[in-house]
Amino acid sequence: MFCLDCGKEMSNLARACPDCGRPNENIGDKSKVAFVLLALLIGGLGVHRMYIGDIGLGIIYLLFCWTGIPSIVAFFEAIVIGLRKNDSRFIV
Repeated sequence: MFCLDCGKEMSNLARACPDCGRPNENIGDKSKVAFVLLALLIGGLGVHRMYIGDIGLGIIYLLFCWTGIPSIVAFFEAIVIGLRKNDSRFIV
């Protein structure tokens, strides 16, 4: 995604733009624990992605949930986010 103020590319999980510091309204006060639990329990349906505001990717997960691939990807996302140090990407 791109910052609405400076136009530079930034992560959709970042709390603020690394260049200009504008807060990311898409993430709000999302819990890392909630993200990990959603990814582990019903990640194959893309609910964890919709939780953080990534609706497009959540819909893709939902469309392909019958293949089982989104469940595998969500499992690895839960591990990566769960093991990540608490930085500015999530509020716990």
